[in-house]
Amino acid sequence: MPSRRLVSDRSGKKDPQVADQWEIVIVPFPFSTQSGRKRRPALVLSDRTFNRQGSTVLAMITTAGHHPWTGDVLITDLKSAGLNTACLVRLKLFTIDNRLIVKKIGKLAMSDKERIRTQLQAYLPW
Repeated sequence: MPSRRLVSDRSGKKDPQVADQWEIVIVPFPFSTQSGRKRRPALVLSDRTFNRQGSTVLAMITTAGHHPWTGDVLITDLKSAGLNTACLVRLKLFTIDNRLIVKKIGKLAMSDKERIRTQLQAYLPW
């Protein structure tokens, strides 16, 4: 199957962002319980090979003060992640077109990656 490539058009729009796995990006997060979107950080779960095809698989990042869900993982290295306040990764997953990625703000530290990988394997075994 031939690979698809997104190319910017002549309208001056920027090329879509292609993120690497474990990067933190800002996206218009889709809410499942209400209409509308807000720009929020999200964690890139898919690898760059997948992401080059035009879409990226993400996990929600929310502030740590929200009601906890099973599988939530606290981000301990906020500086590396590019976050200013205590946040956690929530296993609320979605796929987004790369053209909707606003910007990259950081990347998870190894210790945070390992804890998230453990939760993903526990709750989404494959």
